[in-house]
Amino acid sequence: MRAAGLLAIAVFLGLIGRYWHPVYGFTALIQLDAPNDDLKIAAFRDLPVYVHRDTGGYDGLYYAQIAHDPTLRDAELPRAMDNLGYRARRILPSAVAWLVGAGQPAWINHTYPALNLVAWFVVAVLLWQLLAVADARSLLAWAGVLFSAGALASVRLALTDLIALAILAGALLAAERARPRSATALLAAAALARETSLLAFAGLAGRPWFSVRNILRALVVALPLAAWLAYVRFRVGPTDAGWANFTLPGAGLVEKWSASFTAFSTVADKPLAWTTLLATLALTTQAAFFVTRWRLADAWWRVGLAYSGLLLFLGTAVWEGYPGAATRVLLPLTLAFNVCVVRTRAALAWLILGNLSVLAGFLSLRDVPSDPTELAAMSSGGIAAIAHTGAGWHPRENKGRHSWAWCGDRGTLTLEAWPRTSATVQLAFSARALDARQLILRQDGREIWRGPLTAKNAPHTVAVRITQGRAALEFSTDAPPVREGPNADARALAFALYDLRLTLPNP
Repeated sequence: MRAAGLLAIAVFLGLIGRYWHPVYGFTALIQLDAPNDDLKIAAFRDLPVYVHRDTGGYDGLYYAQIAHDPTLRDAELPRAMDNLGYRARRILPSAVAWLVGAGQPAWINHTYPALNLVAWFVVAVLLWQLLAVADARSLLAWAGVLFSAGALASVRLALTDLIALAILAGALLAAERARPRSATALLAAAALARETSLLAFAGLAGRPWFSVRNILRALVVALPLAAWLAYVRFRVGPTDAGWANFTLPGAGLVEKWSASFTAFSTVADKPLAWTTLLATLALTTQAAFFVTRWRLADAWWRVGLAYSGLLLFLGTAVWEGYPGAATRVLLPLTLAFNVCVVRTRAALAWLILGNLSVLAGFLSLRDVPSDPTELAAMSSGGIAAIAHTGAGWHPRENKGRHSWAWCGDRGTLTLEAWPRTSATVQLAFSARALDARQLILRQDGREIWRGPLTAKNAPHTVAVRITQGRAALEFSTDAPPVREGPNADARALAFALYDLRLTLPNP
């Protein structure tokens, strides 16, 4: 079983490793989008953070910016948020990123999206112990949580849900091992990552249910969140409490089922429609399991029942989308379900149906963002730089490890570097044309290099000076472009740059 577990971990690393960038790191997971360019805080403007140009933003971009000032005193934060008071409630991940990043903006930018990766591994270790993985059933349950739509969506969008789940799982494990103080402290911490974690107190309470001990313990669990909410109100003022996320019992779930079937005729991406339907079936199965199997003495059953109740009250805002935020909000339900199914040796059908959201989980990591204008990136010697094509270039093409871009006549190339100081970098590339000609490189209107081109690739190296973090270059040739073929839609091409690399000059 350990070998299979290690294989599953390798699969996760392979999937998420595709999002790594030598300059941006894992900041693509934050899902900062172009419309927020003018709203983002200075640390996101002045430091390299990936910006999604063709997709919308998501909540992770708010938590990542709060991480630069968890005290909420930064005057830039209200403008950068959709609802600062609402986002600030889940302060723990942002505060941890600030602490681990030692308050340094560059470190914080990279630390925050990495927290979910750490949380994924923490859940993997804790759940392996909770399930006592020793056979195919327990392994399937373990993987069902880790690759669920909720877990992978939290990683993909740098959210707080999986972090809260990791702490919550630790609290329930501590409770099982008769460590009530640790369990109480951990659950209180989980509530600062996701306020709905408070529902997991159902797994910490013991008989008699309304004893003074349980009441005092519940107050201790809730006190840190209550104190923080009071501070948020003092600092930010009254804000939306989020009641719009709830509705009449069962109304949101019925609406989701209807929307899931309608999606087959309205959504062009059929895998998205199918996986959303299966994820909805998985959550419904999990809730049905707890409702139909009464085990009040079982702490995990009580947790599952509490979140089954939450499922019934979730409104449109939580269910809408593909597959929707409900898969994340109900991660504790998924956790409790898999623990209970394994420990009670429930029928295999429960295990399979309750974990069908893994297909939506894998789909959430399907599309890796890529900037078609990026030709090269480097991070070396304290300098990070990226080369982008501008006017005159055709979209970048790729084959295997090779990439290139054709230019129709004159093409601009912009170098952006961090920190915003002056430095010299080397452009190493191969170039060719459809006929013999000269390739000319100018910077600020001044020719800085010239070299011959033929139909065969030839390597070249040019030193370029970057000033205050930027350099604007222009490539051109001494001859007009040539059509690439006889067809009417054939492109007019002057030259192509292949496998551009940025390096620092040798000392």
